[in-house]
Amino acid sequence: MRYFLRISYNGAPFHGWQIQPNAVSVQQTIENALSTVLRAPVPVTGAGRTDTGVNARVMFAHFDFDGILPERHRLLQALNRLCGPAIAFYDVLLMTPDAHARFDAVSRTYKYFVSHIKNPFMNNLMWFSPSQLDYDAMNKAAEILLETEDFTSFAKLHTDVKTNICHVSEALWQPVSIAFEQPETGSSTAMTFTITADRFLRNMVRAVVGTLIDVGRNKLSIEGFADIINRKNRCAAGTSMPPHALFLWDITYPKDIFAS
Repeated sequence: MRYFLRISYNGAPFHGWQIQPNAVSVQQTIENALSTVLRAPVPVTGAGRTDTGVNARVMFAHFDFDGILPERHRLLQALNRLCGPAIAFYDVLLMTPDAHARFDAVSRTYKYFVSHIKNPFMNNLMWFSPSQLDYDAMNKAAEILLETEDFTSFAKLHTDVKTNICHVSEALWQPVSIAFEQPETGSSTAMTFTITADRFLRNMVRAVVGTLIDVGRNKLSIEGFADIINRKNRCAAGTSMPPHALFLWDITYPKDIFAS
């Protein structure tokens, strides 16, 4: 039987999602916990491969198990206990036999959080910019992403992907309320960039945000942003932003892959 796990995690303690030698990963931590509870080796396949330090508000991962699972509440409770405070398990779902956490995803949404007021409680979850940014210009530049297919300029170099084609359906900066915000700090003390696409390349969102930040700092024009995309050269784009403020926010699937 094939099952989906719905989880979230703080990426700070991990060297990304994917298993790698001599490093603690989210995937390895989950596999170890599942294997302990189910008393058998249980590989898991995630919906994506977040980089070191990147967070996931929503992540799905599938696994196969032909035995009898523990009762749902007991299974989730055991996994939450074994994986520690940085990973949370919210649900286990029975799927159709060929459902795939990665390949069946219709869209993924990421959010990047920026704060303009120093907040000691949110330092590890937001990127702090003491100076204001031109978000009107950043949003005009972001609209170009909706008409873009080839994202080579924002792709990590020397990867094994076969294509850099992605289709972005949402790209927008908006004000956001944050926890522990000081009263009377004014409007737009924190902003979030939301981007939704059918697929993402490694490091793509952080590179897009870094280049948009250059627009917001008036270091790059909107026309210059479009030119960077057309050049299809990662070296032309802006710096990759720090990972701690990036969240895999949501993943959508077709309803017919859920067995119940």
